Amino acid sequence: MNYISILKKSQLFFGIEANEIQSMLGCLSAVEKKYDKNEVIFHQGETVDYMGLVLSGCVHIVKDDFWGNRTILSDITPSQMFGESFACADKQGLTVSALAVEATTVLFLDVKRILTTCPSACSFHTRLIRNLLSVFAEKNLMLTGKIEHITKRTTREKLLSYLSAESIKAGSATFQIPFNRQQLAEYLAVERSAMSLELSKLQKDDFLTYHKNEFHLKEHFTHEA
Repeated sequence: MNYISILKKSQLFFGIEANEIQSMLGCLSAVEKKYDKNEVIFHQGETVDYMGLVLSGCVHIVKDDFWGNRTILSDITPSQMFGESFACADKQGLTVSALAVEATTVLFLDVKRILTTCPSACSFHTRLIRNLLSVFAEKNLMLTGKIEHITKRTTREKLLSYLSAESIKAGSATFQIPFNRQQLAEYLAVERSAMSLELSKLQKDDFLTYHKNEFHLKEHFTHEA
C-alpha cells in the first residue's frame, strides 16, 4: 500500500519530506505486516527489537493479570506508534500485549537504526531522534492523564474525569470516544455493569447524553432545595 501520506502525519517523521521518508524506510529495515481482528501483535513477556507504526486499523495496548482480567492502557490509531520503549530497552520483556482491534496493517521499524548512525550517515538521524523523544514525552503525559482518571475514588468520578478530558481534547461538548462499553470499562479499570449503571445515572441526572460512543456533556448546576 502507499503509506507515505500516513507516515507524514506521524510524529516520528515530523518535518521530513515525503521523498526523504521513502529513502529512510530501507535504512530503518521497514517491514509491513497485516493482522486480523483480535490477533495478538506483541505478546506479554516476549522481547522485541522493532516498534510498530499503525498504517490502518487500530491497536490496543493491554495488560492481563494472573486471573485474565484485562486493562486497556492505550488506543493506537493510524500514524501512531507502539512498542518503542521496549524496543529501545536491552532485551526487556514486554509487560503488556499489543492486540489488533480490527483488521490492521502495521509498519515495523528497527528502533536501534534510529539511535545509531547508518553506513551512509543519513542526515535525518538527528531529526528522527528528536521526534522519537517527543513521542516518549507525549506518551508520558498521556499515561499521567490516565493515572489521574483511574485513581479517582468512584466509577462516576472516573467517568467524569475521562469524559471531561476527551471533551477538552476535542474542543467541543459533543465528541466521540475510541472505545465501546467493554473497552471503556477495561480502560478505566471498572466493572462494565457498574459503569453502565453509572452512565445511565449521569444521563438521568442531566450531566450528559450519549449514544454508542458519542457523548454530549452538559453544564450542571446544583440548586438549593
